[in-house]
Amino acid sequence: MKINCWTLGRSHETYVKPGVEEFTKRISRYFKVEWNIIPVPKNASLMSENDLKKKEGELILSLLKKEDHLVALDERGKQFSSAELALFMEDRSNESVKNLVFLIGGAYGIDQPVLDRANRIWSLSNLTFPHQLVRLILAEQIYRACSIMKNEKYHHGNS
Repeated sequence: MKINCWTLGRSHETYVKPGVEEFTKRISRYFKVEWNIIPVPKNASLMSENDLKKKEGELILSLLKKEDHLVALDERGKQFSSAELALFMEDRSNESVKNLVFLIGGAYGIDQPVLDRANRIWSLSNLTFPHQLVRLILAEQIYRACSIMKNEKYHHGNS
């Protein structure tokens, strides 16, 4: 299985880049992993919130393959414990999912057609995080899930 982390926006900011790179390197010991930073559509600043979300959604849907297993990160999604995320990823691996795509939406969220296409909608927290910080949290949680799947010592919690 390959893990794909997709995000809309700019390159990783300097305050998150080393952490994202470190956790991505650690994940690569378990799965192939790749970040896809999708540029914001041209003239985004001139678009309404809804038009921008729609344009981003169309772009995302054009990049997805039919067989991709899409996990959209959205505040209205289901929350996982770390152990539940590990089980979810292990189940996808056992089902021979080729590409597990974790999608971080744009500044205004994810367009409804993309959420409709998603196999799972995941909320990291009831808190609101900066877009860039979500990248680091996602990378760390995927790594934590990998360590749980392999019964390694990184994770010390019960869930």
